[in-house]
Amino acid sequence: MRIYEELFIVRPDATDEQIDPYIEQMRGIIESAGGTLDKADKWGKRRLAYRVEKFHEGLYILLVFQSKPEAVKEIERRMRVNDLVIKFITVRIDEKMKRIEKRRKMREKRAARKPAPVVHAPAAPTVEQQMASAGPMPGEPAPAE
Repeated sequence: MRIYEELFIVRPDATDEQIDPYIEQMRGIIESAGGTLDKADKWGKRRLAYRVEKFHEGLYILLVFQSKPEAVKEIERRMRVNDLVIKFITVRIDEKMKRIEKRRKMREKRAARKPAPVVHAPAAPTVEQQMASAGPMPGEPAPAE
C-alpha cells in the first residue's frame, strides 16, 4: 500500500450534485482495490494560473488515499475521459514521508552524539570593575572618609 494525493480541478460551473457522486465513484475505485480514502477536501473555486480549456477558474478538490498502484491507473484513466475534470495531478507522498522521517532520525542521532555543553568559569572582571576595586590612581586625591 502506498499513500497518494490526487489534486484535480473541476469545471467552475459544476454543481455539488455533479461533484459528490464523482468523489464517491473515486472512493469506490479505491476501496475495490483494497485501499482507503483518508481525506476528501473541496478547496472551492480559485483562479487558474493560465487558461485551461477556455476556463479561467476552477473548483479544486484534494483526495488523500492509500492504495495499490493499479487503483491510481484506473483513477487517472477515468479523469482523462470525464468532461467534468479539466486538470489533475497524482503525487505519491509516502516516499516523501520516508525521507522526512529518515532526516528526523539522523538529526536525533547526531544530537545524541554531541557532547554536553561546557559550563564556563565565571568571566574575569572587566577593566572598570578592576579599577573600582583597586582604589584611587596614583596622583589622585584619596576619597574622604
